[in-house]
Amino acid sequence: MKTIVLLLAAMACFGQEPTAPAVKYYRFDMVVKEIDTGKVQSARNYSVIGSARPGGAVAMVIRAGERVPVGTQTNQTYIDVGVNVDCRIMSESATEVGLMVSADVSSADSRTPPIISQTKWNSNVIVPLKKPTVIFSSESPSKKIQTQLEVTVTPLQ
Repeated sequence: MKTIVLLLAAMACFGQEPTAPAVKYYRFDMVVKEIDTGKVQSARNYSVIGSARPGGAVAMVIRAGERVPVGTQTNQTYIDVGVNVDCRIMSESATEVGLMVSADVSSADSRTPPIISQTKWNSNVIVPLKKPTVIFSSESPSKKIQTQLEVTVTPLQ
């Protein structure tokens, strides 16, 4: 028993304490684009800084929106429209990151009552570092407008 205790004490004196793996930080620049016949009609920019922790993904969340009135003056309700993005780093390498991304993009036109457009995506994607990448794209069912979500991931260390 004394031999084991001495051995452990010697290892503690001469060995190094285990260090926690370094946390890596990234900036996520996201652009929601609406494209009509190949021309960008609108582009909304969002950014968030997030980290990748060994042993567990950390969520990065973007919420940007407005409340749109719907109904008559006597019976009015409100609908939330805007951009909701949830993102988690699932894997990483020197050249790319694997992400779990869930996005909900909605908008209202200027009509009375407004027509609400909504697009939802949810997927695991691979994004090369420092390169703008369209990770989601869809066409509106009622008009020929394409909605895209583009992300650029930049390491901060």
